[in-house]
Formats: sequence, structure tokens, C-alpha cells
Amino acid sequence: MQPVESPLGFPVPRWTARQAPPRTAMEGIYCWVEPLAADRHAEALFASYAGAPENWTYLAQEPPSDLSAYRSWIEMVAAGSDPLFHAVVEKESGRAVGVAALMRIDIANGVIEVGNINYAPALKRSRAGTEAIFLLARRVFDELGYRRFEWKCDSLNAPSRRAAQRYGFTFEGIFRQAVVYKGRNRDTAWFSIIDREWPRLKERYTRWLDPANFDADGRQRMSLGALLGADA
Repeated sequence: MQPVESPLGFPVPRWTARQAPPRTAMEGIYCWVEPLAADRHAEALFASYAGAPENWTYLAQEPPSDLSAYRSWIEMVAAGSDPLFHAVVEKESGRAVGVAALMRIDIANGVIEVGNINYAPALKRSRAGTEAIFLLARRVFDELGYRRFEWKCDSLNAPSRRAAQRYGFTFEGIFRQAVVYKGRNRDTAWFSIIDREWPRLKERYTRWLDPANFDADGRQRMSLGALLGADA
């Protein structure tokens, strides 16, 4: 009897472990994405979240009671390397208006997640907010050579799921009863971009972020969704 050949994944020749993300800033047209630091970012971030308690609904941490508590939290998380927290700083205002982290960093397999995303209302669905995700993805794929960029969120977090798809992440499914946080269950929705998808997405992001894509009032001429959904 002839042995049955089992199917195998495609070869990944000359693959080696990647480097961990560096603690350096990334500059775009509309924002900087830089390592989170209490002395540089705490006051502006705390102020930017004022009046937006819904920002904390799907985060593991509770809303900070005051600026001192938020500063202490930043000092704690900024000392770590996984998650590696970043602040999103608007160029126009010079103020930090959001946070995102590179996390679950798997250098052996070239996989990394963007998570702990907390955008102030002013940053949501803005050029700077979109560019921040673009800059992080560019670091992951172009600078570090990772194979996979992940986005995960509570399956009930509809805004986060919409954002992932708007940014070009592909929905992969639901991990049921994946996490317990704040005393409640979380089914986790998984999304990803993989390296062979990135060149096309990068080109479309670049076209959307081009200042020529916006009129004098800042209105987009073509939406990111239309560009990412268009044929190459």
C-alpha cells in the first residue's frame, strides 16, 4: 500500500525570527506615533477623554478617577515592552489624543497585534487616527518584516469591528468565551492583515492620506473604504 501524503503548508524559505519593535517615533503627514510617556502625554490624553466614558467600556481598565491615577497607569504600562504602548499626537494641535499598543509580539512566527486602542472622540474617523494605524502597519511589515498583523476586540464592540474592516483587516471568526474581564464574558472577534496583502493596502492608504484627497474643508474626495475595496 502506498503511503498517503498529508497536505502541507506552503514553504517559507529562509525564514528567521524578527526583531522586536523599537521604541522610536513614527512620523506621518497628520500625526506622530511615539512611545507613551506620562510626562509628555498624560495631561493631554486625560483631557481628551473627558466626557467620553464609553471609551472605557471594552477596555480592561476602568476610567481613571483623576489625572494622578491616569499618570500612574501610564507610568506602569510605559515601562513594559509587550504591550508596547504608543501615543498618537496630532500634528495640527501638538496634543496627544489617543493610545494604541503593539502587543502579543511573536518574533519567532512574525505575528503582532495592535490593541489597547483608545481614541479620543476628536481622533475617531479622522485622518490622524487612520494614519496612526497605517504607520503601525508600515512598521510591522516594512520595517520589521512580520508576516501577520492582528486586530482583536470584544465581539459586541461594533465600532471596533467596523474600524477593523474599514482599515482593511479581514474578519476571521469568533473565539467563544475567550476572556473574562470586568466580571463579564468576552467572545473575541479576530481580524488580520497578512504580508502578501500589505503592498496593495499600503498603496490605497497612501492614496487616501494624500492631502489632495481632501478639499479645503477637510472633506474626503474618496473614502478609504472605497479605495480598499477597489480592484487593483
